[in-house]
Amino acid sequence: MKPARLLVLALILPSLFCFAQDKAPATKPAEVAAPSAPAPAPGASSDTYIIGASDELTVTVWKETTLSGNVLVRPDGMISLALLGDVQAAGLTPLQLADQIATKLKKFVHDPNVSVVISQIHSKVIYLLGEVNKKGPVDMTPGMTLLEAISSAGGLTDYANAKKIYILRVEAGKHETIQAHYKEALKGDSASNLALQAGDTIVVP
Repeated sequence: MKPARLLVLALILPSLFCFAQDKAPATKPAEVAAPSAPAPAPGASSDTYIIGASDELTVTVWKETTLSGNVLVRPDGMISLALLGDVQAAGLTPLQLADQIATKLKKFVHDPNVSVVISQIHSKVIYLLGEVNKKGPVDMTPGMTLLEAISSAGGLTDYANAKKIYILRVEAGKHETIQAHYKEALKGDSASNLALQAGDTIVVP
């Protein structure tokens, strides 16, 4: 082969190689993971927590963004949803409400997949009166104890009589007064750190 032809081939071959590389199929981009469901409020189990008025819910209908979103449980216990209007929410667990919504949506959506998450709990409160730094209602967290409640109210004032703290409770229509052993609870006595119930009133003389 003549030197001139060899020179031409030497110039052309690298170009052909680069062209082949450019035509190679591009690597498929990684798939974007589907957004995860919102985290429920602490202690708001989907199968045991009972929804109440003023709770905030996140309703998600799979692949139906216009039917999904955050809703507030009204004082009458209802929530408002697109297509369905008012739906009873108070008195149900999140799982029960999700099933109810799915059943109602079958008229409009094929095989709806619905989830309900409690994003914020406001329906259960306790009250603090007397010598605490922040008097009034306090949103109750699941499993809230005497010490946690007093702490959430900013603690006792300098004039508080810690030995005479008591809890007022209404249970089965009966009024009950429970003596609280605050100082013992502070020392680590778990039996004295009483678990509270929604509607309890802590009185600090």
